[in-house]
Amino acid sequence: MDDHKETNKNPSGGEHQQDDNSHQHEHDEHDEGAPEADEQRVEQERLEEEEEAHPAAASETAPHEQHEHTGHEGEGHGHGSNEGHGEGHGGMHEGHEQLFRRRFFVSTLLSIPVLLYSEMLQEWLGFSVPVFPGSEWVNPVFAVIVFAYGGVPFLQMALPELKDRAPGMMTLISMAISVAFVYSLASVVFPMQSAFFWELVTLIDIMLLGHWIEMRSVRRASSAVDELAKLMPDTAERITDDGETEEVPVSDLVEGDLVLVRPGASVPADGVVEEGDSDVNESMITGESKPVSKEPGDEVIGGTINGDGSLRVHVGSTGEETTLAGIMRLVEEAQQSKSKTQVLADRAAGWLFYVALGAAVVTAIAWTIAVSFNATVIERVVTVLVIACPHALGLAIPLVVAINTSLAARNGMLVRDRIAMEDARSLDAIIFDKTGTLTEGEHGVVDLVAVDGVEEDDALALAAAVESDSEHMIARAIREAAGERDVTTLDASDFEAIKGRGVRATIDGSEVYVGGPNLLTQLDSEIPDHLQRFADEAGQNAQTVVYLVRDGELIAAFAMADVIREESYAVVDALHDLGIEVAMLTGDSQDVADAVADELGIDTVFAEVLPEDKDEKVQELQDQGKLVGMVGDGVNDAPALTRADVGIAIGSGTDVAVQSADVILVQNNPLDVVRLVKLSKASYRKMQENIVWAAGYNVFALPLAAGVLAPIGILLSPAVGALLMSLSTIIVAINAQLLRRVDLSIPELPGGTPPTDAEPAD
Repeated sequence: MDDHKETNKNPSGGEHQQDDNSHQHEHDEHDEGAPEADEQRVEQERLEEEEEAHPAAASETAPHEQHEHTGHEGEGHGHGSNEGHGEGHGGMHEGHEQLFRRRFFVSTLLSIPVLLYSEMLQEWLGFSVPVFPGSEWVNPVFAVIVFAYGGVPFLQMALPELKDRAPGMMTLISMAISVAFVYSLASVVFPMQSAFFWELVTLIDIMLLGHWIEMRSVRRASSAVDELAKLMPDTAERITDDGETEEVPVSDLVEGDLVLVRPGASVPADGVVEEGDSDVNESMITGESKPVSKEPGDEVIGGTINGDGSLRVHVGSTGEETTLAGIMRLVEEAQQSKSKTQVLADRAAGWLFYVALGAAVVTAIAWTIAVSFNATVIERVVTVLVIACPHALGLAIPLVVAINTSLAARNGMLVRDRIAMEDARSLDAIIFDKTGTLTEGEHGVVDLVAVDGVEEDDALALAAAVESDSEHMIARAIREAAGERDVTTLDASDFEAIKGRGVRATIDGSEVYVGGPNLLTQLDSEIPDHLQRFADEAGQNAQTVVYLVRDGELIAAFAMADVIREESYAVVDALHDLGIEVAMLTGDSQDVADAVADELGIDTVFAEVLPEDKDEKVQELQDQGKLVGMVGDGVNDAPALTRADVGIAIGSGTDVAVQSADVILVQNNPLDVVRLVKLSKASYRKMQENIVWAAGYNVFALPLAAGVLAPIGILLSPAVGALLMSLSTIIVAINAQLLRRVDLSIPELPGGTPPTDAEPAD
């Protein structure tokens, strides 16, 4: 298992080497994903040709060119040129969407005469239309126009696939409409039972409708980067040396500039508040719904929205170094990367081309033997080839991936590795780093006791007063505890730090000390029995005890510990409900680790572990055959995050460039780990459902098209087959959109806090 992370099985069963630092799975998948890349490239080439032939279409696809030049050659991510980048991804898909939308409506309009003058439809529906000289040419003429306008673009997109000998989705579509077109024209020259003109035009109309729906869905699902780009303002108010403000492009800001952020304005760059107090809405970056209070010394993120106060911010990061730019890169990478299921779907499209040809040959032979070669045989072959096109298969996985990425980003989960995101659903164990993940990472007062005659709040007020001038973590913990209890603040004087023992001060004429056991030894103070029992119990729980002495008399004791986060209780319980083992990794002593583990109900504890040895503990669980996730801070835990099957960096805050993790949780909230697993399960379920719908269409329709039920009078026409195919596409698109409704909220569990509402995908 030494190379557990260095090699990964690709979908075909082979292995490929993996960079241990980046934990990326894209090397061998680059070629496997060629069909989708080719389709996108071919569509873009055809769009460029359309622009040359139809200038009016240029306005629809111009945003794509703007994206090419502004978003990549320039500094579109973080320098304020969000105008170009913001329209890039959406602009490209919107150009495709508008193109197919226009062609669908025009082709449908031109199809009406064909439908009206179809003798078969007239007979079925019981209507008639006026006959005039030349009316027999209505169907052929309008059908040819519809094919040339609505069908030829599919043929153009199929040519590169054929040249590369890699048939895919466009090849299948082109084969279907070409066969129907040739068959229809042949019916004009050669006597056949019926012409297929109305089937041809409806087939093309349905193909255009399906492609329009696909482009529309993908454009909407791929809007995460566009929406992020729009967050960054174009201009900023920079404060000059003389205290005046000047409006400058955000791209002109440099590190060290001082900018004014007015109420309601967007923060133009990452930085630190120098002056002012306000609440900042960071939901678009972190997923945190409540505004975050900001005061001097606090960090702010570019693109977030200032509240009612005015802030002066020292610029820290600009351009590609900003948090927003980092998030955009991660979202783009995630949307471009492929999952195992998506690679399988891409391959299936190529295989189905050959399956369709094989089925057509078998159908031709079988029907020729049964009824001899005639128009019926040709009609059956045409039907098989027409309905073999699984347009829904090409849509099944990319849509779910795009919506998954968008939904994750809106809930503070940045996915760097699609395969790791998919693997999260199958995790057997998740290891949490203790300090700063399951705990607050700093000491707090977990319990206190006072002698008779002294109220606990009074003792806490005295201790807080003595510690008022100290910056020690214990002093901060006591002051925070006093603030939580809202005790009255006392005035202290003559403050003195006693090295290695504690602190002292004078309060209302009394000499008051706060310190540990060494302080009691120096003062020769006796410990009352009930305080001694309190101290012994705290020691068994791996807690530190601090004493309060007034005028030489010990009057109170405080138990200090690294406080367990309230969310941690709910996290452990929720993961257990999902059938996932929870482990904890820490460099603390075994006693401290066991105390936290017992409190939370953690299954496995790794204590007294050095940072460089943490990855060995991950491998220890992997050697047991478990799929392991690791949750850490992304810095000290880098080796373990890389070794894990799914590395999750939590508490990274604005550091979105963590290279060792597969998934980055922007907020320092362990509850997001549960959301990650739930989203992974829901996304994979949608992928499976979509593949079933897409493949199920072919399983159902191909035998009917071949005529297996012909003996009982059931035959599937090309038009009905196309209708079924379009229905399959629509169902897949709608089913993918339903992923947006997945419930990512965490139920309130014993010991936990009320659930935090998850953000929808849009």
